[in-house]
Amino acid sequence: MGAAENVELVRRGYTAFNAGDMANLSKLFTEDAVWYVPGSGALSGVKQGRDEILAYFGELAARTQGSFQTKLEDVAGGENYTVAIQQSHGKNNTKTLDMTTVITFVVRDGKVTEGREFFEDTARADDFWT
Repeated sequence: MGAAENVELVRRGYTAFNAGDMANLSKLFTEDAVWYVPGSGALSGVKQGRDEILAYFGELAARTQGSFQTKLEDVAGGENYTVAIQQSHGKNNTKTLDMTTVITFVVRDGKVTEGREFFEDTARADDFWT
């Protein structure tokens, strides 16, 4: 697959994520995919495998009482990486999240094998998710 197809795959992933469509989102990841979440907060760390990644996405929804959403701002595809820029929104009790996040995706044979998040303010993200 080329850069354009990888960009389209990532766009489909965002659509499925925001719709809470975990069945279709699951199809976009390899079984052994890896997801990296920066920081030292409650949700930080490495998620090994599609099941852990989907559980992490479910935790984002659970901790925000279903309010967590991402607004995809742009996607760029290259030889090795597809990069998405998003605005992340959510409410967690009395806390509100409105932060730019960048995710780099590695796509092989039409599926995501790796995702790596980068937050505008990692300390603020850590605080929000606690």
